[in-house]
Amino acid sequence: MKYILVTGGVISGIGKGIIASSVGTILKSCGLHVTAIKIDPYINIDAGTFSPYEHGEVFVLDDGGEVDLDLGNYERFLDIRLTKDNNLTTGKIYQSVINKERRGDYLGKTVQVVPHITDAIQEWVMKQAKVHVDDDGIEPQVCVIELGGTVGDIESMPFIEAFRQFQFKVKRENFCNIHVSLIPQPGATGEQKTKPTQNSVRELRGLGLSPDLIMCRCTTALETSVKEKISMFCHVAPEQVICVHDVSSIYRVPLLLEDQGVVGYLSRRLNMPIETRPRKMLTKWKEMSDRSDRLLEHCSIALVGKYTKFSDSYASVIKALEHSALSISHKLEVKYIDSASLEPSTLHEEPVKYHDAWQKLCSADGVLVPGGFGVRGTEGKIHAIGWARRQKKPFLGVCLGMQLAVCEFARNTLGWKDANSTEFDPESKHPVVIDMPEHNPGQMGGTMRLGKRRTIFKTNNSILRKLYGDAEYVEERHRHRFEVNPELKSHFEEKGFRFVGQDIEGERMEIIELDDHPYFVGVQYHPEFTSRPIKPSPPYLGLLLAAAGKLPSYLQKGCRLSPRDTYSDRSESSTPDSEISELKLPSISNE
Repeated sequence: MKYILVTGGVISGIGKGIIASSVGTILKSCGLHVTAIKIDPYINIDAGTFSPYEHGEVFVLDDGGEVDLDLGNYERFLDIRLTKDNNLTTGKIYQSVINKERRGDYLGKTVQVVPHITDAIQEWVMKQAKVHVDDDGIEPQVCVIELGGTVGDIESMPFIEAFRQFQFKVKRENFCNIHVSLIPQPGATGEQKTKPTQNSVRELRGLGLSPDLIMCRCTTALETSVKEKISMFCHVAPEQVICVHDVSSIYRVPLLLEDQGVVGYLSRRLNMPIETRPRKMLTKWKEMSDRSDRLLEHCSIALVGKYTKFSDSYASVIKALEHSALSISHKLEVKYIDSASLEPSTLHEEPVKYHDAWQKLCSADGVLVPGGFGVRGTEGKIHAIGWARRQKKPFLGVCLGMQLAVCEFARNTLGWKDANSTEFDPESKHPVVIDMPEHNPGQMGGTMRLGKRRTIFKTNNSILRKLYGDAEYVEERHRHRFEVNPELKSHFEEKGFRFVGQDIEGERMEIIELDDHPYFVGVQYHPEFTSRPIKPSPPYLGLLLAAAGKLPSYLQKGCRLSPRDTYSDRSESSTPDSEISELKLPSISNE
């Protein structure tokens, strides 16, 4: 097993996750089996109780693990399926060590950070690296480990110490360290500064880890003199300094690393036999990023949520929209709308904000209401859903978005004015959304219906069923505490508001569709977690097709995109010149 540790310096949120995913991607394209582990030095057991403003969205895995959004990047880039143990936190390590101490496993020894905590970290990594993550069940050959935070943080010290010991335990040819650092460019002079990188590498080396590759995050490409300076002061050869400048799309990062010889270096340094033939997987990435740079048609989606100030709060949702937009060759424009701004109370307090929000909503091609928790902004979401329903605008509601679509329909079509979710109004006479019997209200962490569950289609003429390729059932990931009240189902169905998908027992309403509407769909699960760049998620694809006006023809063709919209297997065929010649412009000489 080869281990690649990715650490970060200078600032957090520098792009370690994308770089770790990209390193994995280029190694996977060489035919290796790659797995990934994310270490978060915070004391929380998992990411489940975080506000999205802390670390971005909470990503949900097949086994119901609530984890850091970087695991979402690994799954999308590497097309693998991880488990909750692939996300290691200080809380998990301490919990396991304390449990062992209570059982008496340490035989009366004093339990200390070194050796007990550091040993537990190493054992965890070695055990988790062997777990297969591909569908073929083969044990991985490479494990990419991303250490969250910044070198020098108090909380990440035990992890750095663990890996200092680890490099000798697994031998030098099986372990290497990539250090991601920032090269700032102050506006006044515009020159690239290496001092922060020098300091962070010095600190890392002082802790006993010597980086093999230094990946420099910068706005523009690194100048040669800067590269040489880093090489001189940071104890590496110039070819070990890799420039990762800002690019038009994150799918370009694997290509950027590949161009700078990262594969060649890693195969020599870790003694890996890698074939050097041209690799089909990277050709697909290149084609994808080329296409995303050349899109001409636009499609705008209004994202009505309550965490809109921070785009990472909806990272997977936006990725799922991007994957779908790319597959139909449209450039995506996401209009973030704070749902509270759509409420009538805002009209009195801040009229400008209110009119701006409605103007954004009304000018969008489609409306998306994602999941969320808590009462703030729910009335605004209900207003947005009502508008989309009446104006026949394509609409997708996910999780809470689906539950609020049920509330909106109950209020405005069934005439139950106080219809609500018991989450927001426990006293409602018409509780159309109720909490689930197995939910335990005492504890917050890990008490939801989580992970992969099966949804069975109850009818043949559902739009979503066709989008899923006429499947009888789908398996998607859930994260919710409340559900649609099954007792009131018949009232909705009489009015054309159909529950087309239900769980195995037929008790949980999973998918809603509205008759006489181009695309009004709600799903209780989170389809964005399984969306992939080359395999977009069907509910999101449907939303974009409807927003671009292509849904009827797509369904007519048996859910196939026209040849110009799909990826070609022969990459040569999609050069810009050949596409322009296909456009057959009317010749001017006939005038």
